[in-house]
Amino acid sequence: MEKKKIAITMGDAGGIGPEVAVKASLSKDIQKICHPCLIGDRGVLEEAARISGTCLDAEKTEVIQPQPAGGFLRGRFSPESGKASYIYIKYATEGCLRGDFHAMVTAPVSKEALRMAGLPWPGHTEMLAELTSTEKYAMMLVGGPLRVVLVTTHIPLEEVPGKLTEETIFRKIELAYEACRMLGIKSPAVAVSGLNPHGGEGGLFGREEIEVIEPAIKEAQGRGLNVKGPFPPDVVFRLAYTGKVDIVVAMYHDQGLIPLKMIAFDQGVNITIGLPIIRTSPDHGTAYDIAWGGTARPDSMIEAVKLAVKLSHPE
Repeated sequence: MEKKKIAITMGDAGGIGPEVAVKASLSKDIQKICHPCLIGDRGVLEEAARISGTCLDAEKTEVIQPQPAGGFLRGRFSPESGKASYIYIKYATEGCLRGDFHAMVTAPVSKEALRMAGLPWPGHTEMLAELTSTEKYAMMLVGGPLRVVLVTTHIPLEEVPGKLTEETIFRKIELAYEACRMLGIKSPAVAVSGLNPHGGEGGLFGREEIEVIEPAIKEAQGRGLNVKGPFPPDVVFRLAYTGKVDIVVAMYHDQGLIPLKMIAFDQGVNITIGLPIIRTSPDHGTAYDIAWGGTARPDSMIEAVKLAVKLSHPE
C-alpha cells in the first residue's frame, strides 16, 4: 500500500520548529508509516539537519519551499519569521484541500511574530478555521490517558466568562463526541468541566454553571449524547485519568492544558477538530531558549505525525 503523504510545516524559523520537524521526518518510526513532506525554507531545514547531526535525504524526505524565510533571528521571533510561517501553513492547508496531502502537521509558530507581521490570528486554530472556511471547530489535546476539548482558546482569562454561551458549549460537546468516534471510541462518555471553584457551589462562587453550562449539557443529553457534568474543575480530570470518561470539555485554555502537560509534556498532541482536513501539531511552543542548539526533543512531533497518519482518510 502506498504511504500517506503528510505535509509538515517547519513553524517559526527562529524556534525549535525546523529542528523537530527534520528530526521527526527522518525518524525510523515516521519513515515506516508515511511519506513526509517538509514545507519551509530549504536552507533553514538543511541547517537544522546539520546541527542535529544528520542531513536531508531527498529519498526519505521531500522539501517544498513556497518562499524563503527571510531575515529571521535565531532564538527570537521576527516579522519575517511570522510572515513565512503563515505562508507555509497556507500552502499546506491548500494542498490538503486539493488532496495533494493526506494530512498536515504544524511545527510551533510564534503568536508575537504573527502579530508583528500584521496577521490577525492568535494561533494555528483560528487561522486554519478561516483558511478552510470552517465555523464549527475546536482545539483538542491528546496525551497519555487524557483527551481534552477547549471551549475557549487564546483569549485573556478575564474574557472567558463572557465568551461562554449555551450554544458555544453545546457545539464543543458535539465536537468532542465526534472526535472520540473519529479516534475509534464507539460509545464515548463526555465529562464537562465547570468554570468556578467547586463548580460554583450552587451559585455561591459564580452562576456560569447554572445559567449556561448545565443547559448546554441538558441539550446534548436530549440529543442522545452520553455527557455528564458540570464537574468541579479540580476533580473532572481525575475521571478521565482513571478511565471513567473518555474526554473532558474544559472551559478555557489553561484549565485543560495544565493537567495534560503535567502527565504527557513530551507526547502531547494538538488536533484541530471540525476542519475538512486532518491537522495535528506537537503540544509545545517555539522554545526560543533552546532553539538552534541541536537539543530539542522531537517526541511530541513524532506523536503528532503518527496521529495524523492514523486519522488521515483512506485513499
